[in-house]
Amino acid sequence: MATPDPYAWLPANLRPDEASPDWMNKGDNAWQLTAATLVGLQSVPGLVILYGGAVKKKWAVNSAFMALYAFASVLVCWMLWGFRMSFGDKFVPMLGEPNFALDQKFLLKKGFAGMFPNATMVFFQFVFAAITLILIAGAVLGRMNFYAWMLFVPMWLTFSYTFGAYSIWCPDGFLAKLGIIDYSGGYVIHLSSGVAGFTAAYWVGPRLTKDRERFPPNNVIIMLAGAGLLWMGWTGFNGGDPYVASTDASLAVLNTHVCAATSLLTWLILDIAFFRKASVIGAVQGMITGLVCITPAAGVVQGWAAILMGICSGSIPWFTMTVVHKRSELLQKVDDTMAVFHTHAVAGCLGGILTGLFAEPKLNRLFFGKDGQYVGFFYGLEMGKSHLGFRQMRVQLVGILYIIVLNVVSTSIICLAIQLIVPLRMSNEDMEIGDEAAHGEEAYAIWGQGDKLENSRYGGSVYNDAEETTTKKDAIEMT
Repeated sequence: MATPDPYAWLPANLRPDEASPDWMNKGDNAWQLTAATLVGLQSVPGLVILYGGAVKKKWAVNSAFMALYAFASVLVCWMLWGFRMSFGDKFVPMLGEPNFALDQKFLLKKGFAGMFPNATMVFFQFVFAAITLILIAGAVLGRMNFYAWMLFVPMWLTFSYTFGAYSIWCPDGFLAKLGIIDYSGGYVIHLSSGVAGFTAAYWVGPRLTKDRERFPPNNVIIMLAGAGLLWMGWTGFNGGDPYVASTDASLAVLNTHVCAATSLLTWLILDIAFFRKASVIGAVQGMITGLVCITPAAGVVQGWAAILMGICSGSIPWFTMTVVHKRSELLQKVDDTMAVFHTHAVAGCLGGILTGLFAEPKLNRLFFGKDGQYVGFFYGLEMGKSHLGFRQMRVQLVGILYIIVLNVVSTSIICLAIQLIVPLRMSNEDMEIGDEAAHGEEAYAIWGQGDKLENSRYGGSVYNDAEETTTKKDAIEMT
């Protein structure tokens, strides 16, 4: 007698089968893939066009290309060894065992969290790793040797990002076991990219003096389009990290946007009050610091806390960028092109600390599935359990210290190693030219309909040459 189907009572589209096993939730899987795609769009085309529009015209192609290259390079490395080093079986206390994430036996199994397959988790975590490298690029735009960047991306992913991701996000990581709260990457992504970018900028060296003194954006509208993709893409950035389409995910999305909006308005008000100008570039900086600050806390704080965090993220990084930066010899010496230190390192630290203050126990239970381990400082005082609040603050501060030391040391070693192979910085002569010297291509035509000077010493793009050769040949035959 045939065994009755235990799922016969379900509609046909909900019954498990080989492609949709009983452990997989189709709704969660669909949301996770959507969230991952939104985060991917933050990088390509988001940061590609934000960087391309925010820099001086002669660096538009190089800046956009650094972001595009990093996205592609990280994906290949992630599949070959990066994912398993970040989320795989324990190798050492701070790192997973290097291994492939390529075969169907692994990719179609249930992921380490959530109700969806490893394939979805690999893709979701890849877009986070990729955007981290692209954020680092912002600190070294306008002078880093592209070939040095090609080496830097896989090396930093391997010897820095994987350590931070495993320690904080992998269930076996030592900071995860201590009880750190990093909802969606305030530490792993933003603090890491801010510190690593600043460190890399130190080793690469500064732009040309005239570029440091005057570096106007070549296209503010394109820059705003990139900023808009970055902002809206954060819906997936923070909304995808519960690994389930839940009420907590909804709260994370709402908190993310209200904090960003509050931060933007705070930065704008400060610009008007002190500089008598409503700066669109300043508004974008405020938006970014708000998004960064809420990231470690998105789904574990209440709405009023998100607004308070927005006020802090719109004012404290504004102060460090406009006041402290001008008075600090170190900050003046290091040429951080896109102010990644202020927008990501300072805002990331701020977010981690404020998370420790405002994390609400019930919301932590919804996210972590554990009761009593994650208690924000103010709630610890309210509950008469101040020791829990103090403990959470200690763990948050230990996490900040760990990420700072890890990235200063690893990034310095990586830059020094690359320096033995290729120069980190372009020559002064090439930096005078910019894109055409680096890639033989320019962002905008300045001679007629894309024509270049005949005597250009850099020769132009190989693709342009092919087109020009064909055109000249056709012209001769026609005459």
